[in-house]
Amino acid sequence: MSEVFFSPVPRGLEGALAEELGTLGANGARLVPGGVEWQGDWPACWRANLESRLATRVLWRVGNGRYRGEADIYELAHSLTWAKWFTPDETIRVFVTARQSSLKSLEFITLRIKDAVCDHFRAVCGSRPSVDTAHPMVRVQAFLDRDEVTFYLDTSGEPLYKRGFKPGTVEAPLKENLAAGILQLTGWRVDEPLVDPMCGSGTFLIEAAQIALNIAPGLGRQFAFECLRSFDASAWTVIRKAAEARRQPMRELSIHGSDIAGGQLRRARENLAAAGLETCVKLTKTDLLECLPPAASGVMVVNPPYGVRLGEEEELAAFYPHLGDALKQRWAGWRCYFFSADMNLPRTIGLKASRRTPLFNGALECRLFEYRMIAGSLRAPRL
Repeated sequence: MSEVFFSPVPRGLEGALAEELGTLGANGARLVPGGVEWQGDWPACWRANLESRLATRVLWRVGNGRYRGEADIYELAHSLTWAKWFTPDETIRVFVTARQSSLKSLEFITLRIKDAVCDHFRAVCGSRPSVDTAHPMVRVQAFLDRDEVTFYLDTSGEPLYKRGFKPGTVEAPLKENLAAGILQLTGWRVDEPLVDPMCGSGTFLIEAAQIALNIAPGLGRQFAFECLRSFDASAWTVIRKAAEARRQPMRELSIHGSDIAGGQLRRARENLAAAGLETCVKLTKTDLLECLPPAASGVMVVNPPYGVRLGEEEELAAFYPHLGDALKQRWAGWRCYFFSADMNLPRTIGLKASRRTPLFNGALECRLFEYRMIAGSLRAPRL
């Protein structure tokens, strides 16, 4: 039986996610800003949770209807057959988001939906689920637009970019699904060398290694769909074992990371070790301006500072021209990608970007700048 699902994704990656979901059994993908609505059976839902590198969650649509006020939303929520989908033994939490809704208080709507779910269970089962705001077993999500509310059950639990192994953190980490999407946009192939010379906590390196070794990103974690009545443990075991069987043995990869900051490099080592990938990726403490390419061609991918790790904006303005010179002098033959919210980067780096792809890091609008390095100067001649 086909169900309807919605998978949020970092804005700018909707098309890439739709393509990925199609390989996992999704049908009828419909792109909206920040996500993809799709149809599929339960095995497709489980595979999407286990194997999608780009989705943030997989939400199962369980109902929708038009509303005028809070009372309408309560009635719509109360009318849904929650007890068919999970038991009162599971803890719950309700999340509400809205766009162009005339209702004033999302907190009050959240409370009314929670009351509706609990009142339904009291009427049907004689008991109600408890609320757990920290680690709920079941997440009820509602989305309000101008006059319609849609209800979902979250089949993922923790967001899917939490792969289940990463202990180390940095001040402003790049989400794993955004990093995986950027790698996809670069066109990097697993037989190409990959370099991240400002590797921070190692997110690009870990995602690339998992792609190269065909490691399903969800193999190290559990999912909320395991609490739902629709869950079939034996069918799920088959899907999980199939993903495990596709996983390749650990080997040394042509994936290289470096950073000038020892603390960042230490976190990268911790995270690679937690993922079981410490022998697959080469790490060195090196300044980007002094970094040498490990091969004649390949892909460089960088999430440079936005005025944080190197200091103030004037320091960056002085750094970027040197970076442009280093790329020209040492990285001919490479495709270099810089993911940044700094729209002055192309001007100050002194190179002409061959492509600029709009992406969002949360609410922050960014660009993925592509530079195809060739021998000789790419700077405009001075007159």
